[in-house]
Amino acid sequence: MDLDAFFAEHPMGDPVSPPVPEGFRSGFLALVGRPNAGKSTLLNAIIGKKIAITSDTAQTTRHRFRGVLTREGFQLVIVDTPGIHKPHDALGDELNTSAVKALEGVDVAAMLIDATQPIGRGDEWVAAQLARARCPKVCVLSKTDLATDAQVSAQREAAEALGKWDAMVALSAVTGRNVEAFVEEAVHFLPEGPAWFPPDMETDQPLEVMVAEFIREKVLRSFHDEVPHAIGVAVEEMSYVRKTDLTRIYAIIYVERDSQKGIIIGKRGAAIKQVGTEARADLELLLGTRVFLDLSVKVKKNWRRDAAQIRRFGYGEGA
Repeated sequence: MDLDAFFAEHPMGDPVSPPVPEGFRSGFLALVGRPNAGKSTLLNAIIGKKIAITSDTAQTTRHRFRGVLTREGFQLVIVDTPGIHKPHDALGDELNTSAVKALEGVDVAAMLIDATQPIGRGDEWVAAQLARARCPKVCVLSKTDLATDAQVSAQREAAEALGKWDAMVALSAVTGRNVEAFVEEAVHFLPEGPAWFPPDMETDQPLEVMVAEFIREKVLRSFHDEVPHAIGVAVEEMSYVRKTDLTRIYAIIYVERDSQKGIIIGKRGAAIKQVGTEARADLELLLGTRVFLDLSVKVKKNWRRDAAQIRRFGYGEGA
C-alpha cells in the first residue's frame, strides 16, 4: 500500500472505513515503560508478525509508530514508544518526549514492567508520567517465561503500589501466554466508533523507515555494546523491478567516529557483509520479494547531539 497517497486521501482524524455494525469498538492503546521492558516484542506478538525491531540494547526503539489490529468487532491501534530513561544527549531527550507525548489522547495506556527485574526509580518515574494520563491504565508484567511464580507474585504486589490500575495482566510475548487476555482487556476499554485504518493495514510506519530499522537491528545484535547508540541508518534509494521480482535497496549506516566505522566494516568487509546477509533475510520476508542490499558506512560526528540531524533520521517528536 502507498502510505503517502493513502494519508493524503485520508488525513488522520477522518475515519476511513464504511459504516460499522453497532457495538464496534476502536481506539488507541499506548505501550510505555522503561527500556527493554518488552514493548516491541509484545507489539509484534499482538500483530502476529514482525513490524518492530527488538534487541537487548537500550534505545532500540527510536520511532513512535502504530501497529493496527483489526478483527471482527474491534480495531485496536497500538502505539509503540521508545523506552523512557534518563537522557544523556539530545537524542535521549527527543525519545523521552516522544514516549510521554504518546499518552496524549489515547483511549487506554499500558505500562510494561519486566517481571524478572526489581521495580526501581525508573519505573516509579514512568508510573508518575502515566498517572497524568486521563484514560484507563493497564499494568503489564512482561517476560513471565523468564520469571518464577514467586517473582511474578512479588512483582505483582510491588506493581500494585506504583499506582491505581484499572487492570493487571502477567504475560509472555515470547510464548504467547496471556497475550490474548491483554488484548481483551485493552479492547474492553475502547469506545464504540468507526475504524480509523483499512482492515488490511498492519502499521503506519513508512516502508523506508521499517527497512532502515531492520538494518539497524542487525547492527545492534552484531555489535552489542561497542557502537549501538551511535548508529543511525538512512535508506538512500529503494526500487522494485517487477520483471526480476527484485527490490534494490541502497542504505547508509551512520556512526560518530572513524573507529566505529572500522568496527562496522570489519576486517576485509566481513562484519558489514554479515549485517547485510542477516538484514536481507528479514527484508525479503517483509517485502515478499528478493532483495539486493547495498550497505555503506559514513561518519557524521556527534549526530546524537544535533537536534536537526536527529530529525533527519526520523527520530523523536519533531520528526
